Amino acid sequence: MQGGPLDVGVVWQLGAVSITGTVVTTWAIMAMLGLVAALLTRRLALRPGALQSAIEGMVVALEAAIAAVAPAYAQRMLPLIGTLWLFLVLANLAGLVPGVRSPTGDLSATTALALLVFLSVHWFGIRAQGLRAYLRHYLSPSPILLPFHLISEVTRTVALALRLFGNIMSLEMAALLILLVAGFLVPIPILMLHIIEALVQAYIFGMLALIYIAGGLEARQRTLDRPKETT
Repeated sequence: MQGGPLDVGVVWQLGAVSITGTVVTTWAIMAMLGLVAALLTRRLALRPGALQSAIEGMVVALEAAIAAVAPAYAQRMLPLIGTLWLFLVLANLAGLVPGVRSPTGDLSATTALALLVFLSVHWFGIRAQGLRAYLRHYLSPSPILLPFHLISEVTRTVALALRLFGNIMSLEMAALLILLVAGFLVPIPILMLHIIEALVQAYIFGMLALIYIAGGLEARQRTLDRPKETT
């Protein structure tokens, strides 16, 4: 499978430590996002020009999308969800560059992203409600449900990683097979399909992450409010 969609490709090896193409591409995307953000925000003005207006419009659109799900926590979650959306768009589209494989077509990368979402759910929950109130949710409405709460935390994290990995890997494999069969007679439809699917999968992953975090925050808040309603 050398060079194929399933080929991770070790770029650098030092004993048990190996740097794969997925890691290199991921670092390159993060560096590019950081550099672009630094350049675009270096000279902000009270009277924005066309470029600054476009950037501010994108930020407002991202915040509005988050506010539609969690209006009380939109500004707090904007840095995480917005960055996650931007990263996923670039990561999913990276496969369009000749010789580059989408990092999200590697299960290790999608697993890392899913774990990031998993930890973020608990991080936001603990910061918003406190550790004791946060943990109390797992015993609500009955301690009998504790195992089911824990199982749901694990299964949705696994599903989040596998969903993104499976969709991007199958997309790359389908594009490769079609090109092998039809040659380069249909490059534009395949290119458009890849772009659309990459954008859709980035949106779905980011939206699921947003729903998980917002749902956790609302559940913890209901747990805190319940004693007040009975007094």
